[in-house]
Amino acid sequence: MKPELKYIELKSGFGYNGPAWIGMAEFSKSGRTVYFNGRALKNSNAQGIAGNYFDIENGDEYWVSGIKKNGTDRHWGGGGKIMIDKNIVELYLSLVDFNVLDKNHFELTEIKTTDKQRFTELENKKLN
Repeated sequence: MKPELKYIELKSGFGYNGPAWIGMAEFSKSGRTVYFNGRALKNSNAQGIAGNYFDIENGDEYWVSGIKKNGTDRHWGGGGKIMIDKNIVELYLSLVDFNVLDKNHFELTEIKTTDKQRFTELENKKLN
């Protein structure tokens, strides 16, 4: 699948105030696993308590969604800056209803690449 611009927020232990990112996410062939910022997030089939995906290494729950045109990606009851990949700012601004990032709401960051092969091997490891 083609990489997509996504909003991703850590829910475990944070409620609506977890660290959040906007960046390009990659997907497995089935589309059920999202690779982002060095992590592999598996679709929870709505079985999560607060998130719709979970980290396959540690079980942390994440909320993964598309970006909102008006920039209100965080839950109305949440807060905190959203870290946005500095490499996609122009793309993001071309998709939303504003043309400048508000420094009170966004912080530029670098998103790590994800070694998808490592996670494929981890998920397909034979059990003894």
